Amino acid sequence: MTDIRTPDLAAVKPRTTQRSRGERVFGAFNATFLVLLCLGMLYPFITVLAQSFSSSGAIKAGQVNFLPVDFNVDTYAIVMSDGIFWRNYGNTVLYTVVGTIIAMVLTTTYAFVLSKPHLKGRKVLIGIAVFTMFFNGGLVPNYVLISALGMKNTMWALVLPGAISVFNLLVMKAFFENLPKELEEAAQIDGLGWYGIFGRIVLPLSKAVIATMVLFYSVAFWNDWFAAFLYLDKSELFPITLYLRNLIAGASTTASEGAAAAGSTTAQVSANIQAVTMILTVIPILTIYPFVQRYFVSGVMLGSVKG
Repeated sequence: MTDIRTPDLAAVKPRTTQRSRGERVFGAFNATFLVLLCLGMLYPFITVLAQSFSSSGAIKAGQVNFLPVDFNVDTYAIVMSDGIFWRNYGNTVLYTVVGTIIAMVLTTTYAFVLSKPHLKGRKVLIGIAVFTMFFNGGLVPNYVLISALGMKNTMWALVLPGAISVFNLLVMKAFFENLPKELEEAAQIDGLGWYGIFGRIVLPLSKAVIATMVLFYSVAFWNDWFAAFLYLDKSELFPITLYLRNLIAGASTTASEGAAAAGSTTAQVSANIQAVTMILTVIPILTIYPFVQRYFVSGVMLGSVKG
């Protein structure tokens, strides 16, 4: 009988891979470069955040960098007591939510249709979408069209023209094409139609790319001010980004009037009121982003590479 002995696992030492000197140097350089790059990107935001809690005198003197100087929250109180600010803030939330829902419904359904090779006229539909990436009617024709459709001074002038991003459409189309065909075939055998396959099979398997597209669309709608600048004439309909734009351009004195009513002069608050408004504007995006960030890389890569 053959004597089979069990090896002594304690005596087996794991092999350690030693990195070469060049790899260590590259790793150190890469880490240093990325840290400096992150600091460079964070510097403007940190500076604006510090300015929002600093006095106007310190800002004008150039004393504010990473930390607040002459800490105060008076400007936050002034801006947050302005009714127009909160109304415009609510408008932005409404435009973003409605616009993102419409965009996701249209993009997912259009991309699912384009992902089917047997669809008649598929190339024509793809060509129509891609054509709009390179050509558009221009600013004046778009303005005339929106006015003729009766959408001026309404929410639809902001959410409908940008309802489908062709880049997002193509990414999602590529993602749907990579889904296993066997799942759809099995669902058809079980009696599901195309709507059932799309709603019960495709969408649950597409959480990563859907979360990524929701992030793309919501950030685009939240940051958009130019469409509102063109199509909205009433200040009560403005989004918060247009409110901020008017502050920066000096076209709005609402916050300054609020400061005067509170016993401050325009000169005392003009230097940091823009910083305060910027911080309050970006807070929702900064709050939402960490929850969808884990889907971001996987969603983009899965939808952009076709195997």
